[in-house]
Amino acid sequence: MIYELDPHYPGFPDPEESEPDGLIAIGGDLSPARLINAYCCGIFPWYNEGEPILWWSLDPRMVLKPDEFRYSKSLRRVVHSGKFEVRIDTCFEEVMRSCSNVDRTAQGQSGTWITEEMVSAYVCLHRLGLAHSFETFYQGRLVGGLYGLSLGPFFFGESMFHTMTDASKVAFVRLVEFCQAHHFRLIDAQQETAHLASLGARPIPRSEYLKELNTISGDNTLQGSWERLAPNKKVDDLF
Repeated sequence: MIYELDPHYPGFPDPEESEPDGLIAIGGDLSPARLINAYCCGIFPWYNEGEPILWWSLDPRMVLKPDEFRYSKSLRRVVHSGKFEVRIDTCFEEVMRSCSNVDRTAQGQSGTWITEEMVSAYVCLHRLGLAHSFETFYQGRLVGGLYGLSLGPFFFGESMFHTMTDASKVAFVRLVEFCQAHHFRLIDAQQETAHLASLGARPIPRSEYLKELNTISGDNTLQGSWERLAPNKKVDDLF
């Protein structure tokens, strides 16, 4: 069933009542309160320019447990080569806008869901210390990265981009490193892809995913800039 959201109340219906494709609600807004409620309920916004806001709760859900992360010898060599520098939370909006410019026609998408409205909403969450970016630089130039939302021991990945081979993968390795060092339980990847599966991610039933989300509470959210919290350990110490 598809619900029309109350514009004055940031709550959501039971995600288990969503349509078979995962669509659960329409309308509402992208205020911080509504977005936080959405992620805590296993729901996220995804819609195209000109459409009303569409809210989704997929079943199954693609997730990665940081301790289950694996990556190839070739990627490991790239990570340790020193070719790329990875920074955290230094250019969040630029990462979002770079993600919005990714050509996704091969995946059957004609445009981007990262509208100006979405950029404004997540930049607001970033300023609140809840949304974060991992940024890959080559010779001082941004060439890849990813962004998402953090609540409790969860990181909800939203999108990634690269303009150089392996740049987004290196940012993802850095994200996993950070999540391991700070005892995160899950990285939410939303939709299943072969690339994420190759890194150790796997689909789980929505019911199992929702049980995991019940552990979220305000007092265990790592809020604020993550730049100063980056672990000093080497990647090999964590895997």
